[in-house]
Amino acid sequence: MKVEFLKYQAQTTTMPLAMEVSHAEGSYIYDTNGKAYLDFVAGVSACTIGHGNSRVIEAIKKQLDKYLHVMVYGEYIQKPAVELTKLLASHLPKPLEKTYLTNSGTEAIEGALKLAKRATQRSEIIAANKAYHGNTMGSLSVMGFEERKQAFRPLLPDVRFIGFNNASHLKHITKKTACVILETLQGGAGFIEPKKGYLRKVRERCTEVGALLILDEIQPGIGRTGKLFGFEHYNCIPDILVTGKGLGGGMPIGAFTASGQLMDLLMDNPKLGHITTFGGHPLIAAAAHATLKEVLENDLMENALKKEQLIRNHLKHPLITEIRGKGLMLALIVQSSDIANSLILECQNKGLILFWLLFEPKAVRITPPLTISDEDIIKGCNMILDTLDETASKS
Repeated sequence: MKVEFLKYQAQTTTMPLAMEVSHAEGSYIYDTNGKAYLDFVAGVSACTIGHGNSRVIEAIKKQLDKYLHVMVYGEYIQKPAVELTKLLASHLPKPLEKTYLTNSGTEAIEGALKLAKRATQRSEIIAANKAYHGNTMGSLSVMGFEERKQAFRPLLPDVRFIGFNNASHLKHITKKTACVILETLQGGAGFIEPKKGYLRKVRERCTEVGALLILDEIQPGIGRTGKLFGFEHYNCIPDILVTGKGLGGGMPIGAFTASGQLMDLLMDNPKLGHITTFGGHPLIAAAAHATLKEVLENDLMENALKKEQLIRNHLKHPLITEIRGKGLMLALIVQSSDIANSLILECQNKGLILFWLLFEPKAVRITPPLTISDEDIIKGCNMILDTLDETASKS
């Protein structure tokens, strides 16, 4: 299977981890040799409520017997999409009320950028250094990491970059700016939180000059930081909210939400201002609705903060210089990239799944399912500490 995997399926790196998956359940993934791997990554923050959640599976099976794709987005009334968008609206602050469903987070970013330009009739977009918003051409244009972009230029014009958490750069947001797009917590840069009221200051500046604020919650959203959306921690309500990943319960989804007044601009001048064939797919919308209800109706968000403290209290080691992030969106910062690489690879050999971050080579991702038990957290942390001890003994 590995030979065929490498021959027929396009790869994204020269050295994929290449674990052959048999099945997954709860906080564990199993390979075809029967080995169990404790999952501290959750499909890169996508499997919010673990693998094979019964509520999600039941919702998928129930919808499967009714209908799959029937019509391009937004033409027919399909109950799963209506229920999902209504539930989202009921748990978002005003004016966030109307949602456009897409197939992925990066597609939602594209829609949000288009909406901002349409609404303001301006062209300038401001993004953050070391930002990551996806890999389609618009999303790539607002990625703040030139090494990943240079091979694909030319990209969107009129994009400027500012330093995340650098309030002095807010002067670059002017009446020429269509939108400012930021991750609520920077992901690829190393799980960096906004500090000293930074997001509130950005919000105030955008309001002052008539620019829209887009917050990318594709990774921190759906309870991962201890609240349904990360912006709830920071006294900042965006004009456009983008989500994805964890909303789908393991199924592919993205969404962008704004006021009805803003979203209605996509209906006319021009008509079909943003279209998709499979966005809002009934099977995926049913899975997302079940996922959202599971997060809202249980104590997963509150427990995410308690589990964060459990991890922080347990993971203390001379080779760990810092733990960044919030809730169950955490990054271990170790002393070198070699230590990070060794830790990830050695832990996989032992049966613990960790992963890298995009732009911070000394970071190790810890984003387990919100449903992970305290016992499994301690088990995984002990594996990390044992591996770091082995690394220290070799130096």
